[in-house]
Amino acid sequence: MPSRILAALLVFVFVWPAVAQDGHREQIVRLPGPGGATLLANVARPPGDARQPLVVINHGSPADGSQRARMTPPRFATLSSWFLARGYVVALPLRRGYGESGGGWAEAYGRCDTPDYYSAGLQGAADIQATIDFMRTQPYVASDRTIVVGQSAGGWATVALSSLNPPGVAGMVNFAGGRGGHQKLPGGGLGNCTPAALVQAAARYGATARVPSLWIYAANDSFFGPDLAGRMAAAYDAAGGKADYKALPAFGRDGHSLAGSESGVSLWTPLVESFLAGLR
Repeated sequence: MPSRILAALLVFVFVWPAVAQDGHREQIVRLPGPGGATLLANVARPPGDARQPLVVINHGSPADGSQRARMTPPRFATLSSWFLARGYVVALPLRRGYGESGGGWAEAYGRCDTPDYYSAGLQGAADIQATIDFMRTQPYVASDRTIVVGQSAGGWATVALSSLNPPGVAGMVNFAGGRGGHQKLPGGGLGNCTPAALVQAAARYGATARVPSLWIYAANDSFFGPDLAGRMAAAYDAAGGKADYKALPAFGRDGHSLAGSESGVSLWTPLVESFLAGLR
């Protein structure tokens, strides 16, 4: 047995709690991450013991870094329920340096005026890949047809992962992905740190990405507005990536919250359903 898989089995023990009302089972688990770190994750699986496709749903990063230590394994209850109802095993990792997940925070991008968004995204992508690798050692997870979904910094890490074309990943969904939003700018206001650097990093990812991806942004996203989102998607595509960019109308008070809101399901469901259907 490969040493990586043996280590994973030693770290991780599943003891499923009582079955929920809709029949799915949930548990917070520990799994091996990059550099020997241990990641926490929420894992939920639909009824039955047959192998089911996996979806990995990835959280954002607070604009105020002091909040990272207080984060708990994400739930994304609406997104998770949506995928569970369609027969997916759902894994929601808490990446390195967030809450009780081990390791130092790996996703720093440096100075606001000279950010390295490219490398920061790849660090998040490494945690997503570690989650995929571990979950595929479980007897109820299919080795192919995996979907990766991310919101905000998790969406950016998802885009970064697309540049590596991970085997067995059929498609990716990026909700409001990006980095450097809501930061204090040299002039004293709040805004995005060097948005042109996001566009450049998106192009670098797109140069090697061949996995189909769906990019969803709302018109009133206060972190990554429609102009910036459109420029990122266009740069990614022009470099060779396969982004299906969808600009939605304004949602609620801030469209950045779309993926985590129950009231947003009706907006993104037709887009995600169509995208998934096209992968088969």
